[in-house]
Amino acid sequence: METVYLGIILFLFVLAAFDLVVGVSNDAVNFLSSAVGAKVAPYRIIMWIAATGILCGALMSNGMMEIARHGIFRPEQFFFQELLCIFLAVMVTDVIILDVFNTLGLPTSTTVSMVFELLGGTFALTLVKMAGTEGMHFADYLNTEKALSVIMGIFLSVAVAFFFGMVVQWLARLLFTFRYREHLKWSIGLFGGIASTAIVYFMLIKGVKDTSFMTPEAKAWIAAHSGTIALACLAGFTVIMQVLHWLRINVFRIVVLLGTFALAMAFAGNDLVNFIGVPLAGYDSYLDYAANGAGSDSYLMTSLNSPARTPFFFLAAAGLIMVWTLCTSKKAQKVIKTSVDLSRQDEGEEMFGSSAVARSIVRTSMSLANTVANVTPPRVKAWVNTRFSQEEAVIADGAAFDLVRASVNLLLASLLIALGTSLKLPLSTTYVTFMVAMGTSLADRAWGRESAVFRITGVLSVIGGYFIASRALRPVRQLTATANAISDGQDLKARIGLPHTSGSDEIYQLSASFDNMFDRLERSFEAEQRFTSDASHELRTPLALMQAQLELFSAEHPDARPETADLIRLLREQTERMTQMTKTLLEMSELRSVPCTDRIELGPMAEEILTDLAPLAEKKGVALVCDGDGVMTGSDTLIYRLLFNLTENAIRYNRPNGTVRISIAEEETQIVVRVADSGCGIPEEYRRSIFQPFFRVDKSRSRAYGGVGLGLSLVWEIARLHGGEVLVEKSTEEGTTMAVRFPC
Repeated sequence: METVYLGIILFLFVLAAFDLVVGVSNDAVNFLSSAVGAKVAPYRIIMWIAATGILCGALMSNGMMEIARHGIFRPEQFFFQELLCIFLAVMVTDVIILDVFNTLGLPTSTTVSMVFELLGGTFALTLVKMAGTEGMHFADYLNTEKALSVIMGIFLSVAVAFFFGMVVQWLARLLFTFRYREHLKWSIGLFGGIASTAIVYFMLIKGVKDTSFMTPEAKAWIAAHSGTIALACLAGFTVIMQVLHWLRINVFRIVVLLGTFALAMAFAGNDLVNFIGVPLAGYDSYLDYAANGAGSDSYLMTSLNSPARTPFFFLAAAGLIMVWTLCTSKKAQKVIKTSVDLSRQDEGEEMFGSSAVARSIVRTSMSLANTVANVTPPRVKAWVNTRFSQEEAVIADGAAFDLVRASVNLLLASLLIALGTSLKLPLSTTYVTFMVAMGTSLADRAWGRESAVFRITGVLSVIGGYFIASRALRPVRQLTATANAISDGQDLKARIGLPHTSGSDEIYQLSASFDNMFDRLERSFEAEQRFTSDASHELRTPLALMQAQLELFSAEHPDARPETADLIRLLREQTERMTQMTKTLLEMSELRSVPCTDRIELGPMAEEILTDLAPLAEKKGVALVCDGDGVMTGSDTLIYRLLFNLTENAIRYNRPNGTVRISIAEEETQIVVRVADSGCGIPEEYRRSIFQPFFRVDKSRSRAYGGVGLGLSLVWEIARLHGGEVLVEKSTEEGTTMAVRFPC
């Protein structure tokens, strides 16, 4: 199976490459719309500057990868195979959704996409796991606190971006007006200095200090001298920008191009997790599974709680794919056009229609604006109107807005995104840049009463479009999670159960077909269990009769000939073996019906098992030791049988004068029970196979030790029933340690 799992990981990376292509096509609007909308430079130059920023940002990205590892779900509660299912569902859904939005020319948020896909996939699988596990709650599987903070951060960023975009642009317009060339004598140097300092401080200092190649000493030096660096940059850039203005170089163009670079860099640093975070989490999961849990169907992925360390190769490859896509994608230009049209200064053909919600928002806003206007002194109102006069506005031919607004768009969006990245908040770069642009266009009085209705409808369509698509695809994730749970044997009664809204609904028909298949599978499993149970019951009576007759014959014929006595002894041994096998098969067929709600103290239980097995240990000359304690919830009877089987095996296959030790310990979120012996060890090639029914390492010796070959299979099933796993933790010529891990 390791080869299959490796193939799945490689497929995840292939999907990541496609996701990078469709994601960059969608997110190019974030850092290109302002420069393209203001026609600040030829398109080719804008693309090269943005490509350089993307490559730098990708190479410096690392900290945000934690979101895909443990930001939404609790990996210690999920098996490796379950997380693979979630990761596959997330990547396939993400590629489809982003490509649909790109085709429609609508910008959407790759961050929202990734977060809600992880949340949806985990939620669906959690429902299935909770149905088969008593006493577990959503909080045990979902990192609800972190997920809520992520979601609130994303939606809060929408409101914050719009508000600050509106306020900052209003202040900038008061300072520069639409005839900004007449008001640049000294203010442009200070504006350019502040803009450049903010970009350098947040993009380089905040970004570079979190990269993997920064030494602790360098980080400490930056932290200690951040204020000095900022002041030096402010003074230096202010002088440089003022000199450039005197040399008749348009400082706004420089600020816009520098902002384009900075925003492209911020986009790559913040959003790279949306494209490769999930495949990298899958890759790290596979490495951990291959090293520590190979062959196990119940290996918990606790390792994903550790910090992410993204190899430089993956960052560089992702950066190159993003640059190539940026330079070749036609869909990116279509998405940019949508954003530019919604924020252009003049009115024209609107691509969105009217809506009742938009009309209501406009009426309320106009009423509020009239109230403010009524209480504003006439002279103040007249002065403000002169500053916002669009007569002789300096706007390039064919441009949607001027360089002042383009500078504010880029500067403010860069600062907000960089601040969020430095605080490890997964802001939506698309929503932040889009809402900043909407706020600045509103402050610039670019929205008339009629166009405001159309543009608010467009904003609502862009912001809400993802959730509509996500809701439409939710049944696909639910179907995937249900199929995964049934294939693992966790809950054979799980169904998709979509409501029948229309006879031609393809999603409903697909789910109904899967539910019918699940019904047949459940009937097949039930028939198999019923047959095993019935056969075991039917065999017990004749076997008991045969055993009684053989014992009676032996008692009545104590002087039987040696060959007859040997035959009777052989028959009694085989009958006893068949009886034990029948009993074990019956227990295995009835495991799922046993309630797992007992409070179990493992220390006293282990002592009781050692007492029960003391005669066998004394006969074999084996010393028994027990230490540690722990408490868990489960079936007292089944856990007793699990520990009994492991300990009995350790005694039977031990050396004379050997030792068997049961140790119990709590490790992080698990209770670990170890049974160690001083036997001859288990060959590495058999360490996975010993849990298969009737498997024996040495068939010539095993019969002499007794048993029927089902003890460890029963142990495996009991561990899985309790959400745990059993594995050979260590085995050498000096002994073997079997470990059973249960969730606390």
